[in-house]
Parts: sequence; C-alpha cells; structure tokens
Amino acid sequence: MGPETSEVKVRLTNFEGPLDLLLHLIRVNELNIYDIPIVEITRQYDEYLRLMKELDLHVAGEYLLMAATLVHIKSKTLLPRPPAGVSEEEDPRADLVRQLVEYEKFKLVADRLRGLHEGREDIYLRPGDPLAPYEGESLLTVSLFDLLTAFRAVLETASSARAIEIAREELSIAEKVEWLQAALAGGARLVFQDLLRGLGSRGERVVTFLALLELMRLGRVQAAQTGPAGEILLMLRPDDASRFLEAAESSGDDDGHDG
Repeated sequence: MGPETSEVKVRLTNFEGPLDLLLHLIRVNELNIYDIPIVEITRQYDEYLRLMKELDLHVAGEYLLMAATLVHIKSKTLLPRPPAGVSEEEDPRADLVRQLVEYEKFKLVADRLRGLHEGREDIYLRPGDPLAPYEGESLLTVSLFDLLTAFRAVLETASSARAIEIAREELSIAEKVEWLQAALAGGARLVFQDLLRGLGSRGERVVTFLALLELMRLGRVQAAQTGPAGEILLMLRPDDASRFLEAAESSGDDDGHDG
C-alpha cells in the first residue's frame, strides 16, 4: 500500500499544462519541433501521465485530451502512405506543431515581460537572491517536469538498488512541509536529488516531493538547475527563511518558559 497523502491535493494547473510537458520532452530529447517522432513522444508522454497519477496529482482533463490527441496522430502516421500520384493529406502532426510553436513564442514573451518586472528572466529567482551565484555557473529555470524527470530518475535508481517490499506508511505532507522549511532555514541550500536519495523509502520520497510542490506553489521555496539535466538546487526565499527562523526561536523561548 502507498503512503497516506490525502490531506493535500496538488493541482498541475498551478504549474504547467500538457503543451509544457511536450515542449519539455522535445527539449530533453533534443528533438526538432517540426519533425516530432510521434510514436516515441506519445510513449514518453504516457509514462509521465502514469507517474503524475501515481503521485495523486490532480491531472486536469486537458492532459487526458492531449493524450487522446497524440494517440490519434500516432494512428494516422502509422497508416499506409497513399500510392504515387494521389495527393497526400497534410502531415497529421502539423496542427500540433503549430500549437507548440505558437505556445513557445507566447512563453518567451511572457518570460521577457516577467524578466522586466523582476529584473531578470527567471521564474523562481529574484535579484539579490543568495541562490543566484553557484560556482560561477548560470542557473536555469526549473519547471514541474524538470522536477518530475529528476524525481523519476531517483526512484528508478533506488528501486534497482533496493528492491524490497515497503510496509504501509502513515506520512503527512504537512509534516514534510515543516521538515523541508526547517532543513532550508538559515539560507541553507539543498540538492533536490541528494535530498530524495537520503530518504528511507519510496513512500517518503513521494510525500516529500508533494510537500516541495506545495511549498513552490505557495512561493516559499525557489528552485534552479545548474544545467540541462543537472543538479536542482532548493532554497527558501529570504523573507520566508527569516520568518521561519523567528517562529522557531519564539517557539523555543516558549518551551523554555514552560520549563
């Protein structure tokens, strides 16, 4: 049985949609957006969809609609080509390619506008954040699907290294939210992949991942990547780190007075 995680339902619409997932797959596979290998992309899309359902993420209907669209396109591409001399129909992928190209343009414009507002082109980082400098490297924006890719890689490594049956666990996302904030307090930086590897079970990794998504949704945790498929760095936003430390110190003082 899986861990108990029902007190929080993470909605993917707070992060990205199905076109973002397709653009992520095109990027990580270094594909030509105008010549998408639809069979392979459909397979990978379906794998991510299964992972999101396993994590009990709220998968909106638009994700399922895109899955059906990909299957339909795949079925059309697998049909025999018309004989020579017969006019061919438009490439079944053409409409999807147009959507992706237009959406990518929209995202670039939105990022530039956000960059003008925040002082730089980055979703999670702001000017002056202590996360910005990292061993002389420029940090990249982290998307939900970058996190999912890293999460899946850790799970696969852990499963191959330790294939044993895990007993039912009663795990709380709220408790993991507090645990993550405490671990990141004081300006500490954590590597997302190392954090997951250090946990004791698949269930605990799942709950910790959901807790991280909740903190990112609330804007309390920022994330950035050292490069494509590189380490993902986590850190509390400075104002949240200060508030968390003040609350912890206040709680400690109260405990001392009670004693």
